[in-house]
This record gives sequence, C-alpha cells and structure tokens, in this order.
Amino acid sequence: MKIIFLGTGAADWPAKKPEGAKEYRRLSSALIDRALLIDPNPCVFDALDEFKIDPQDIRYIINTHPHSDHFCEETVSKLEKNGAVFIPFAANEEKAVGKYTVRAYAANHSTAESPVHFIISDGEKTLFYGLDGAWLLYPEVQAIKQLRPDFAVLDATVGFIDGDYRIFEHNNLYMVLEMKKSLEKYVGSFCISHMARTLHTDHETLCERMRQFGVSVAFDGMETEI
Repeated sequence: MKIIFLGTGAADWPAKKPEGAKEYRRLSSALIDRALLIDPNPCVFDALDEFKIDPQDIRYIINTHPHSDHFCEETVSKLEKNGAVFIPFAANEEKAVGKYTVRAYAANHSTAESPVHFIISDGEKTLFYGLDGAWLLYPEVQAIKQLRPDFAVLDATVGFIDGDYRIFEHNNLYMVLEMKKSLEKYVGSFCISHMARTLHTDHETLCERMRQFGVSVAFDGMETEI
C-alpha cells in the first residue's frame, strides 16, 4: 500500500500558494495507491497537477467530514466525471471499496457533522487515518489494538502549545506523544499531518523535534509505502 500526501495543512492555509512563500501546505488530503482519495478538498486538482498524478487514476473517494477544507462538491463532481465513485461513511460502518476494506469510527471533532476516522486495509497492510480530531475515542482505540495498523496518521493541528482552546477537537503535539506511548505496541509507525500555519514552527524544526520521539512529519508530496 502506498500513500501520497496531497496536502498536509489545516484550514488556516490559503487555497493557493502565496507568491514568494518559503513554505506551503495545501489543505489536508491523501491518496492511496493513486486510486482511493481521502478528503476531496479544493486543493486536490492543484496537487494532482504538481505531483503529476492523472485524476482518472482515482476510482474511489471517501471523506472524514464535510468541513470546507476537507470536502468540496466541485472536486467530487470533477472526479466523478472521470469515473470515480464517492462512497459516504458513517461511524461504525464497514464497506468493501474496491480491494480495500474501509472501517469508519466516530472522531472527536465536535464542530463537524458526523466526523469519522478510517482504518483501511488491502488484505496485506493496514492504515489508520485520523484527521481531524482530538483524543481518539474508545471504540477506535479498541479497533487499533485489534487491527494493528502498520502506519498511523494522527492530527497535529495545534503544535507544542499549552492551554489552547482547540485541543478539545484537535491534537496538540503533547497529546500525540501521549497517544503514541499508549499505542506504539499496536502500531508499526506514526506520522503527523494537518499542521496549522499559525500554530507551528517551520517544517524542518518540527521534523527535528519529532524525530527524537520516532514520529515522522508529513509534507505535501510525501509518498510512503507501508
């Protein structure tokens, strides 16, 4: 299973890269095996163009929640015209999506309507994808312990900030590290994504800090085989 991060930013990143910007993250989305798209946001086609991915390769679309930085009707419509199928999920649903088994679990992201996280398996490898959301809820923790993902993507919106009000529906990095301590015996490796522009240092500094904890930091265009 290969995952490419089309975007790794939270909602405060602009939809287009500002001229002269040293660093830029698109709104968060990911593509599995160039076939299964997670979160069809407004930046998807720009990312596909930059990373030289044919939109017609995308066969399936799933969505964590309908916030505008994760879901765009126009993106879905364009992909459907290319032959992709949008497959809705509610918490506690399990569906066959092509060769994948996709399981959805309620996420701790209170301002969204029915937010979910995903555990996706192709029969050999398993991915946990948990954007947006704060502390993982009990049912998905139990599923992680049972299904033992090879790779887990955790929300990292807030950065190393104490007392920020957003921690009730997003993680800061202290929360990420606490969850990793509890789950690392069940998960192959950990990665963070969905970094807010205004709540983080530059990418290289973030990578250096997280490296000591064994957590990788996703960036736009990063491709990982799990």
